[in-house]
Amino acid sequence: MKIAVPREIVPGERRVALIPDAAAPLVKAGLEVLVETGAGAGAFHADAAFEKAGARIVPDAATLYGQADVVLKVQKPTLEEADRLREGSVLVSFLQALGSPDLVQRLAARRITSFGMEGVPRISRAQKMDALSSQANIAGYKAVLIAAGSLAKFFPMLMTAAGTVFAARVLVIGAGVAGLQAIATARRLGAQVWGYDVRAAVKEQVESLGAKFLEFDLGIADAEDKGGYAKALSADQARKQQDMLAERTKDFDVVVTTALVPGRPAPRLVTKETVAGMRPGSVVVDLAAEAGGNCELTEADQVVVKHGVTIHGPTNLPATMPVHASQLYARNVTELLNELVKKGELALDFDDEVIKSTCVTHGGAIVNDAVKAAMAAGKTA
Repeated sequence: MKIAVPREIVPGERRVALIPDAAAPLVKAGLEVLVETGAGAGAFHADAAFEKAGARIVPDAATLYGQADVVLKVQKPTLEEADRLREGSVLVSFLQALGSPDLVQRLAARRITSFGMEGVPRISRAQKMDALSSQANIAGYKAVLIAAGSLAKFFPMLMTAAGTVFAARVLVIGAGVAGLQAIATARRLGAQVWGYDVRAAVKEQVESLGAKFLEFDLGIADAEDKGGYAKALSADQARKQQDMLAERTKDFDVVVTTALVPGRPAPRLVTKETVAGMRPGSVVVDLAAEAGGNCELTEADQVVVKHGVTIHGPTNLPATMPVHASQLYARNVTELLNELVKKGELALDFDDEVIKSTCVTHGGAIVNDAVKAAMAAGKTA
């Protein structure tokens, strides 16, 4: 079986789906690993390092895709890349399948067996495959560094001969993996930190990191779904949350927003009126920018200043730390690959929760229940 790693073509993407250290065990297991020339360059992995690990370097993408039984990617393929896949081959990558109907249909039409890394279930056995979490950790960390670099103040409290400088006040909205890492990083830098999440169950996690937890009564008995994500709020609950956050947000120097609901636009938490009420010089880093933003004034991949507040809208922070991002992602992908390939052959057990959750297309059909439901809803909308 030939495992292929193409060079990522999305602008700014520096990660690679497999690093030399992860390729070596696959080669040792009897799999042939093909790597496109320069695929690892953005993450500082030279072709020679892949060759030393036993991989074979292929000069161009067309040749690579033409030989591949399994293709490992980071970013979802473009339609042109999807057309390069050999019919009946396997694709493993982030697919963003809930919001990519054209791609999903193309993969099904070409009888590609595709697996979306975003579908890895939140169960103990699958933690080592959880690429969303491994990359969100990086995003949460880097978001705070961006905020610290933009804020015209120190993060920690300093007692100097010229007087005392008080610590910056940081609010992190959303206490998932990215949010908790942002809280931990802001604390390490010496800030006073608060966390907020609609899920009251995460209060203990926030406080365990040394932060305080903002609590609002939205009249919600259970705000968490089966996958551990926050449920979407009703219109009235969303407005009430916006109002409560607006009242508190003006007290903070930095706001980092991380709230996402899978398959839906990002919840709007920080309105333009809220931004207008913040102190000039404050900073917002919106990690939901790719899904429309938690902040009403966010512009994807832009830094804008509104009402004296600097608003960052990064959409791919893991790509700015490609060495560790690639290392972690390669581990996630190879662990999933170990579930899919037995004795050098594809062996799919659709009763297995991991395979059932991650497989999107197989045998010419869309087989993922969540994706089928999203596409059906789109057709009837």
